[in-house]
Amino acid sequence: MQSIKVTVLGKQIPLKVEDSEVENTRKIAQYVDDKFKTYRNQLSNQPDSTIMILACLSIAEEVFELRSQYDYIEGKESDLMDQVNQQLERFVQEIS
Repeated sequence: MQSIKVTVLGKQIPLKVEDSEVENTRKIAQYVDDKFKTYRNQLSNQPDSTIMILACLSIAEEVFELRSQYDYIEGKESDLMDQVNQQLERFVQEIS
């Protein structure tokens, strides 16, 4: 485990992460910070808690959309593999 600090909305946050996850954790923190800053710039009169909630909802929406796309692609891949298997079975039957 490694101790690191990330900065989100100007606040340093100490974290303990696996050595292999240090770079990824920094990238995630930077992404979250960027989202917060985007919402802060758009809604400068709102409290940080509102900005954080809206940014988190936006990130969650992105995750849900990507999951949906992944599930769709996985389903298409499965359908394609079924078709390939059926074609192979027909081919094997024809040459037998």
